[in-house]
Amino acid sequence: MAKSGKTGDVIDLRALRGSAGAVSDNELLDSVEDIEEQVEEAPGEHDGCECSDCGGDVLSFPPVELLPDDELAAMVPQVPLVRDVRRLAEWTGTRSLTVDGLLEQEDVERAAADLGIAPDRVRLLWIVAVNTGLVQITRTGAAPGRGLPDETLEFWDGVVMDVLDRADDELTGSPVVDEHLTEMLATMYAMTEGITVPALAEGMLQAHEIGCGAGPEEMRELRERLPADLAAAVELLEYCGLFERYGHDGAGDTVRLTPLGVWAVRQDLLREGHDAPLLAEVAHFAELTAAELVDAMLNGEAPASAAGVWVERRSPEEAARELVKVAASGTAGHRGVIGTILEELGPEAEPAMREALSEPMMWRHAAVWLGVRDLDAPALTDADNVWLAVDTLATLLHLGDVSEAIGEFDALESGGELLRLVDEMASCDHPDTLAVLELLAEHHPDAAVGKAARKAVLKARSR
Repeated sequence: MAKSGKTGDVIDLRALRGSAGAVSDNELLDSVEDIEEQVEEAPGEHDGCECSDCGGDVLSFPPVELLPDDELAAMVPQVPLVRDVRRLAEWTGTRSLTVDGLLEQEDVERAAADLGIAPDRVRLLWIVAVNTGLVQITRTGAAPGRGLPDETLEFWDGVVMDVLDRADDELTGSPVVDEHLTEMLATMYAMTEGITVPALAEGMLQAHEIGCGAGPEEMRELRERLPADLAAAVELLEYCGLFERYGHDGAGDTVRLTPLGVWAVRQDLLREGHDAPLLAEVAHFAELTAAELVDAMLNGEAPASAAGVWVERRSPEEAARELVKVAASGTAGHRGVIGTILEELGPEAEPAMREALSEPMMWRHAAVWLGVRDLDAPALTDADNVWLAVDTLATLLHLGDVSEAIGEFDALESGGELLRLVDEMASCDHPDTLAVLELLAEHHPDAAVGKAARKAVLKARSR
């Protein structure tokens, strides 16, 4: 997003929604799941991103509905920050500045007093005023700028970018909140129904502990300090026109993005190459059959977000049953796409996933799905886990640039675990075993892995 040009991420939505997430302890199955996660990201990984060196993961967000542009544009002048930026620009008139192009400290204090603005916000307002052209910097100091432009939404986009860029320099007063600001906004965008401030704080704590490697002492201090820091940050983001409160219950205030906030965050997500469609752009995918949807996703004709609107038109059990039917008779590529959709379904889909236990090509995937959700599931043998690994790697056969795709798989990095897996594949009864081994033999960059794969090919053929 705008801050530092980072793509950011989202705070763990499953944790915030209270979803279960237990993972099998089987070592090989863990490796298989690592591979599956990377397969989910590999197809079209940088589709839509125009930057030449994009290296971040492309995230998929639920489709949104935006208000008409004219209604959004009419809201911009009413944003408290925009109103105060315009007032500060009018107040400034022609004035001398520091060598850094900022107001003199005495002018900061005078502006705060005259306009009734907190002194610590004057600096932010000044930066926005200058960057959006409301104030012009000349050789002699400040001068009146152009005023509010006709392209109001373009102006608003610039305002928000200036605000988010300030997170690199103490926007909210909390280093932790500033560090995770883009994650917080992406989370708010994904959770259109809103979220309580305490739940948002808990998600931020988890993100900081995991992502930043915070130790126990730091986390204890942060747990005491973050609620107040986040409350102040929410107030600031309300002032900036990005957040709004719309309810309060026993858990605390509920906040969500404003219509202008949704519009602005989406602009940032699109700039970073993420999948953030409008509902109108993907609504027609809901009418497709499961087979048509999967084919469209596999061929790159439908974004990952299309699955969300398709699932919403069906009960979880109905959606799972349709998808399992396609996966049971389809290719590994179909199962790879379907796996990403099934991953988002909750325990309500259990009856359909239990039926999948009778499908030869799906029962192992169904067992993993059930086990991850702490539901009763058949135990998988090492041979079953190798089969899953082959099925997962077989999705590479359906990608355009196999060599590049292999490079995206951390689980295919050279090492004893991969060599052992390649050797065990030779005795796997998966229909794509030979194709996967030949693919590794031809395309894996490590000569040792290529040699092991060629040896496994000979063993498999001798069977």
